[in-house]
Amino acid sequence: MTASTNPFLDATTQGELYRDASRLATRTSALHRAKTHGRAVAEVIADLAGGHTRAPLAVDIGCGRGTSSRVLAKRLRPRRLIGVDASTALLADARARLGAVAGAVSFVQVDFHHLPLPDGVCSVAVAAFCLYHAPHPEIVIAEIARTLTPGGIAVLVTKSADSYHELDALVAAAGLDPDAPHRESLYAAANSANLAGLTERVLPVEHLEHEEHGFTFTDLGHAAEYLATSPKYHLPAGLRGDPDAIAAALRACLPDIPVSTTSVVTYLLARKPGGA
Repeated sequence: MTASTNPFLDATTQGELYRDASRLATRTSALHRAKTHGRAVAEVIADLAGGHTRAPLAVDIGCGRGTSSRVLAKRLRPRRLIGVDASTALLADARARLGAVAGAVSFVQVDFHHLPLPDGVCSVAVAAFCLYHAPHPEIVIAEIARTLTPGGIAVLVTKSADSYHELDALVAAAGLDPDAPHRESLYAAANSANLAGLTERVLPVEHLEHEEHGFTFTDLGHAAEYLATSPKYHLPAGLRGDPDAIAAALRACLPDIPVSTTSVVTYLLARKPGGA
């Protein structure tokens, strides 16, 4: 899969995926209800950044619906927190979700390859589950490094390239997308295996950890809720985006039993040299 065919790297497809917040909300809901183990990602990010409580400026890059922004605002209490994302719909959702804490938070629509910040002003920069949307994520990481103060930290989070591969096997076994197990990962650009190498080009890595997250969907209907949100699969036209139709097609070929899958979440903390 090339940059032009990988839906996470194609600008037009990205616009369609994040035109509104519903797809991401449905995807997150299906995963949260299925989750069996693994820490809450936003809380781990706040733990890693905990030494920068009351930082003058923190930035949540690719903030999406504001899950990490909300936790950072409450736990770190930065004097200013900026959430940036390319999607106006997700930013609107983030503003609404932050509610009472929004006074200390602002949101800006921006291409994360060009952050609207001067050099050396940011104490904490977070980029969670967004770098794999960049054909050249090293450019984004370099831009993050540019904005950090001496001693400032970047917390980068991504997934393993084989995340949810059991679901690839499921749709292939049902004949809905026989090539799914062989198609390039949505997370190919920035994943658990290459994140440290990408970062070390511009920032020293202080901490790297990989944590397996487990999920068990209660039945094929629950699994179909997630499958309907994934742009990876080349499903027949009548099934795309329709969880009920996907569930019916799966049940026609497979036993309607719980479906388990895994994803490795990788956390990296890098620090810009200098500072007290």
